[in-house]
Amino acid sequence: MIKITTDSTCDLPAELLTKYDISVTPLGVVMGDHLYQDGVNITTADIAAHVDAGGGITTTNAVNAADYETLFRELIAQYDAVIHINIGAGFSCCHQNAKLAAEEVPGVHVFSSENLSVGHGMAVLLAAEAARGGKSVEEILSLLENLRPRLEMSFVLDRLDYMKKGGRCSAVTALGANLLKLHPCIEVSDGSMGVVKKYRGSMEKVVTDYLRDRLEGRTDLDESRAILVDTCEDDHLAAIAREILQGRFDEVLEAKAGCTIFSHCGPRTLGVLLLRK
Repeated sequence: MIKITTDSTCDLPAELLTKYDISVTPLGVVMGDHLYQDGVNITTADIAAHVDAGGGITTTNAVNAADYETLFRELIAQYDAVIHINIGAGFSCCHQNAKLAAEEVPGVHVFSSENLSVGHGMAVLLAAEAARGGKSVEEILSLLENLRPRLEMSFVLDRLDYMKKGGRCSAVTALGANLLKLHPCIEVSDGSMGVVKKYRGSMEKVVTDYLRDRLEGRTDLDESRAILVDTCEDDHLAAIAREILQGRFDEVLEAKAGCTIFSHCGPRTLGVLLLRK
């Protein structure tokens, strides 16, 4: 049997992780003077409350090589092989650390999704489905290689203060965006993130316009499945997106972004993972 493992940045819902017996290694989240584990003893609500109260932005720590090695040794004693799928190597040194650990544990294969959040999660899910279907290690790794350039992950932000506090945009840019009610659309491409468009207006209008731009006139999309992800407290924005996506895709999976992604994007961020043919 082949075991699929991943990091907490995949943002897959718990029911899918349980269904496919996917083991998740949590990244570290530093808030104040304390180190927490993503999804274990800290929530996105904890981070939001801390920042809204004037606290500094939380930072994240990669899983270290020793922790990976411990996990891999435990699992390889139970399975024929382990395939570990990381957040993109350009976003975290998790991949580098996992590769170092795998060099010490024969039978472990490490793959960089070159993506994040549910872009990373889609790779994990499809690998788990393939493993459950009896595919070999070589077949799963080939599937992942072919999948990587087809993943289309993007999201729109409501607030820029998290990115400003994290040093990912200037105070002037954040202030200007707030005054003009601008909401950037960020897309993952070739293992890095970039702003591809800026929307103006309420987030309700932004979500509608964003999905229209993502979908309208497209004939290159695999319409069997899409994944919707958000960092919202309520279902309001997700409901708007859900209605649009369900009119186009056979299956729409939904997820909540974990603490690692939330630390950089903040609340009321919404994204969608599409798969190109």
